[in-house]
Amino acid sequence: MSAVGSQDIAREAAQWLMRLTEDDASPADRDRLRAGFDAWKRQDPRHDAAARRMEAVLTQLGALRDDAAGQTTPLHAGLKAGWAGGRQRRIRRVAAALALAAALATPLAVFLHFYPSSYLLADMRSGGGQWQTHVLADQSRVTLEPGTAVNLHFDPQRREVELVRGDILVEVAHDATRPFVVRTAQGSLRALGTRFVVSAESGVTVLSMLESKVLATARDDTAPDHARQVQAGEQVRITAQGVGAPQPLDAAAVEDAWKYRRLVVQDKPLADVLELLGRYRSGLLRVDRDALAGLQVNAVLPLDDPDRALQLLASSFPIRVRTLTPWVVIVDRAGPGR
Repeated sequence: MSAVGSQDIAREAAQWLMRLTEDDASPADRDRLRAGFDAWKRQDPRHDAAARRMEAVLTQLGALRDDAAGQTTPLHAGLKAGWAGGRQRRIRRVAAALALAAALATPLAVFLHFYPSSYLLADMRSGGGQWQTHVLADQSRVTLEPGTAVNLHFDPQRREVELVRGDILVEVAHDATRPFVVRTAQGSLRALGTRFVVSAESGVTVLSMLESKVLATARDDTAPDHARQVQAGEQVRITAQGVGAPQPLDAAAVEDAWKYRRLVVQDKPLADVLELLGRYRSGLLRVDRDALAGLQVNAVLPLDDPDRALQLLASSFPIRVRTLTPWVVIVDRAGPGR
């Protein structure tokens, strides 16, 4: 039996639950996910026990929902509205997720670190291995990479996309009467042109301009570099300290990366790259960060075939890739002699 801790099991069970409740999964995808989940439960008695506790709590939650149908108290009315209203899927997803955390006796702070409510309740979100392109009400197009979440705020005066996490490619439709703005935790990007990429990383927003220009503004208006106009072929980082100096960007390479689903990595920690690849797999990728410390990557990797990307990394670095099932992969450091 592996020496996986209860928090790891909770995280993996949560990942299964989130993927099994994806709104856009096809019936075939759901069948494959269910088969993977069943294999995961058979892998370790603790996995099966965690799944049984989860199912028991979800059954109780469903009974409470059903009971709400004939009740008029504020609690029951709220439950009834939450399950039957326009946000049914998102509220059901959060309820299931929180039920899972409770069933596994997982501290709420730990659970929400991996699946914050802002992600679970987002207007649009993409799961592992999913690229999604949405045509908005104004005919603008937003493409979400896997693991991305956005909220939409559209009315007669504004067009605003809130990037909660992940990466988006934006193609803005012209509308002289309503500005198009992308907001993140670090600031806002007002489109003065058509195509750009926005990435929300930990404490940093990265803007990559493909065509025309964008006015990038930091959230802190007292920062020395509060606002900056960014031209095509430039990239900037927005942090709590303001908008960084523009850096040259190979716009064609970025376009190709999105078109052909490639990951271009320049001097990044291997553990970070592996965890990023995990967003593109329909399964679990467990990374031993401590064992891989000190290994840096420069590479171009295929995101539409993450298992091949893993093979490429394994051929270049002293790592061991163990496939426990098609849905569970563990990466750690290879032993001496590798």
